Amino acid sequence: MQQQISVITLGVGDLARSRRFYVEGFGWRPVFENEDIVFYQMNGFVLGTWIRRALAEDMRREDPAAPGLCSLAHNVTRREDVQATLDRLSRSGGRIMWPADAPPHGGFRGYVADPDGHAWEIAWNPAWAISPDGNVIFGV
Repeated sequence: MQQQISVITLGVGDLARSRRFYVEGFGWRPVFENEDIVFYQMNGFVLGTWIRRALAEDMRREDPAAPGLCSLAHNVTRREDVQATLDRLSRSGGRIMWPADAPPHGGFRGYVADPDGHAWEIAWNPAWAISPDGNVIFGV
């Protein structure tokens, strides 16, 4: 089986609030949207934000509560971009979970929650290259 992810879909409570975070905070542009869902074309996959109730119905899941701990990551090319990105996301409806710092394992990172509590790590890793189209190359 090919090692890849096609779509990641996040359940959200308020689509307009979520859209503001991703469009104004990250500067991303939707490729499709309706009253229940917004899709963003990423580098090699699609990120969807879907009204939580509709996502739970689609999954045939009665309890839409999160079953486990998970974070998403957005890597930046420069160390100083970490805090700047966290600040921009905070101004766009996010909540800083952990300010930027240097963890024991190296690099520089901080955490922000989107308006629905989905954790995003904003990170700079000097050992990882980021191609012009946004692909992260592990351990360069």
